[in-house]
Amino acid sequence: MHLSETTTTGFFYLAPWIVFFPVIGLLINAFLGKRFPEKVIGWLASMASAGSFVISVLLAYSLWASGGHAQSVYVAPWIHIGNLALDWTFRVDTLSVTMMLVVSGVGTLIHIYAIGYMHEDVRFKHDVGRYRRFFVFLNLFIAAMMILVGGDSYLMLFVGWEGVGLCSFLLIGFWYDMDTLGRSSWANSNAAKKAFVTNRIGDFGFLIAGFLMFWYIGSVQFDEVFAMAPGLQSGVIVAITLFMLIGVTGKSAQIPLYVWLPDAMAGPTPVSALIHAATMVTAGVYLIARSAPLYTLVPEAQFIVAMTGAVTALFAATIAVGQYDIKKVLAYSTISQLGFMVAAVGMGAFVAGMFHLVTHAFFKALLFLSAGSVILGLERGHHHLAKHEAHEGHHEGHEEVFDPGDMRNMGGLRKTMPVTFWLYIIGTLALAGIFPFAGFWSKDEILADAFKEGYTAVYWLLTIAAFFTAFYMGRQIWMVFFGKPRHEAAAHAEESPLIMTAPLMVLAFLSIVGGALNLPGLHTLTLWLEHTLEVHAGEFVLSVALISTALALLAILISWLIYGRKPLEAGQPDPLKRPLGFLFTGMENKWFVDEGYWAVFVNRYVDLARFLADVVDWRFWHDWFHEKVIAGTYNWLSHIFLNRYADQKGIDAFFNGLGEITRKLSAATRRVQNGFVRSYALAVLLGVVSILGYLILK
Repeated sequence: MHLSETTTTGFFYLAPWIVFFPVIGLLINAFLGKRFPEKVIGWLASMASAGSFVISVLLAYSLWASGGHAQSVYVAPWIHIGNLALDWTFRVDTLSVTMMLVVSGVGTLIHIYAIGYMHEDVRFKHDVGRYRRFFVFLNLFIAAMMILVGGDSYLMLFVGWEGVGLCSFLLIGFWYDMDTLGRSSWANSNAAKKAFVTNRIGDFGFLIAGFLMFWYIGSVQFDEVFAMAPGLQSGVIVAITLFMLIGVTGKSAQIPLYVWLPDAMAGPTPVSALIHAATMVTAGVYLIARSAPLYTLVPEAQFIVAMTGAVTALFAATIAVGQYDIKKVLAYSTISQLGFMVAAVGMGAFVAGMFHLVTHAFFKALLFLSAGSVILGLERGHHHLAKHEAHEGHHEGHEEVFDPGDMRNMGGLRKTMPVTFWLYIIGTLALAGIFPFAGFWSKDEILADAFKEGYTAVYWLLTIAAFFTAFYMGRQIWMVFFGKPRHEAAAHAEESPLIMTAPLMVLAFLSIVGGALNLPGLHTLTLWLEHTLEVHAGEFVLSVALISTALALLAILISWLIYGRKPLEAGQPDPLKRPLGFLFTGMENKWFVDEGYWAVFVNRYVDLARFLADVVDWRFWHDWFHEKVIAGTYNWLSHIFLNRYADQKGIDAFFNGLGEITRKLSAATRRVQNGFVRSYALAVLLGVVSILGYLILK
């Protein structure tokens, strides 16, 4: 490994190890893991991720010690064609290191949590052998994300971009041959395919943006692109940035390509936390922040990005109100919060967007992992009941279809799972933006920037989305933890072990104090990121904070009046279903967007496929071309021309004629061979006379 001259001090030379550590971990588990017990596999993968975190901390220290100056760490040659020279080079600056710390730090906590979670999950699903494979994929996810955030060019970023797409496919479809309840089904594999195909659509946009850069600039290396961009026509930059936005809508789940993310809940809960909090969905926000020099040149593109994020934030928040699956609520919440981030970076509030990305990683990982704790708690309760019924001889010949993630099966869990309950409360208050939790500071900084910069529509869309956020999280708390258990499994739920709750406690602590990263007046994150981005210190707007906090508290109060004051009973329909009518039906059915996509795109694609298969391939290609043109021509040549004319009337006639001549000659010869001696003597005499006559005449 060679280093550039600028990496002779500090720990910059260690940058490639942010990728090497997880790769080494996955290789050891992949090839030697069969010999290891489960705990060794899990802790080895966790330590590999922790190694990346330690390197990230050392890189952050080196940046601080060097005054925040970006460094490039050369690893190996890559593509050298003509004037294009791209190498495997890591870019170490304050933006990339911030992402490295979030990915590796939160990712390590998720790894540790997964040691306990997957120990039970593989046994509930009756396939212990998949435990090792899960951690191999999890390490691969961290490695791919580190390439994405650490690359020094758009092409290296794209390698990591595709890598996390592959990992999401592998992990969403981890239980590919069964549904989330462990029954034989293609549901999970279909969810994985949906994520993969949807992201390929977004990746097409990213590729076009990259091709445009190369065509007009001749390079895709960050510094070269940013240096040449001001000299390009604004239309070219608009095209590059908007095509890039298509990629962002795929990876960061924005309208119209957000539909894959809720289905990503098919993967085990640690996967949901990793995708939604620390890795894949943050890639699009990072891409826009990294491309800040391009977006600031074209305000019209910035406005489109900001509005895309704001509309997505409100749209997804309304859907979350009507969901019953505990992880689906959080999934739509993630889409909504990503909308906040995309709106922020679209407005040019890059620090606010990155600030919310960091705090969201804390409290959303906390919420997803706590939801996993709830689900496993119910599964423990359900299995306890099943064993008890088997012992008592109450089996009726079939197993109950029980969904441990359905909030309608929950209730009263604050008593049976108190640790998870309080951790969930902390995550909920942070997500709802209640003072002094981390989400309050990061969310309000985005709202304040929208208010000050004159993005009125964006401000009000995000403010209303924040109201819905507090409401659906309040609804979830009342349905899951309060009231009476609506299923016996909830009544017998068991608290999760320390290996699972300890990482949650760390995340809960970060969700409480995370706002200190960029407190008004200190602006720590702003001062850190200004070494990489052209930023301005966000001001605390008291009126904005008071309005958003009041709306959040009002939303929580309304949720209590509807769901908390009189908790749901078993089998009771949602209290909003009747008064809201078709509006709640729309939220409950995700505004029928999936059905619309099926009607407009998927079914038409299926129709086209059937047309190509039935009409073009079978009727035309097989029945007509193969059977009529090829087989028919062959049959005509073989049966009529070759058989009838060439064979029968040609070859057969010729040889039959030879036979007829032979037959006639033999018949004539047979008359000579009559068996009489006098005939043979006469023949000899005639022969002798003929020979003598010939000789005399000659």
